[in-house]
Amino acid sequence: MPRRPEDPLGGFNFLLESGGLLRAGFSEVTGLNSETDVIDYRTGADDITNRKLPGLKKFGMVTLKSGVVASPDQDLRAWRASVENGDIQRIDISIILLDEQRVERVRYNLRNAWPSKWVGPDLKAGASEIAIEQLEICHEGVVLG
Repeated sequence: MPRRPEDPLGGFNFLLESGGLLRAGFSEVTGLNSETDVIDYRTGADDITNRKLPGLKKFGMVTLKSGVVASPDQDLRAWRASVENGDIQRIDISIILLDEQRVERVRYNLRNAWPSKWVGPDLKAGASEIAIEQLEICHEGVVLG
């Protein structure tokens, strides 16, 4: 049965694109959000209800999770290492949501992104889980494209 435009997309087919290169292999992407602070305001002439004014815009930290592999993506590791050395390289990143035929349907564009945190895997001798590492990305805006 063909996909209808009103059918929701699954959250399991996605890619990450940075610098024009596709980066696959992430098991999870979280933190895609934006919000605006609310400022309560009232003058003496107002009744007992505060006005709600928009304040600063905020964008959530995006966390990329992937399994640890023997030959990791050196570009992402070098990008994080440059931040640790004081050289912040801001780039635009796209998170691309695909349909079941792996055709691009939705694109979330993160502006001026850079990796603010790396988290290594939890290691347990008695476990049989995949070793997962995380890269946390901060950015200055998300645009649906």
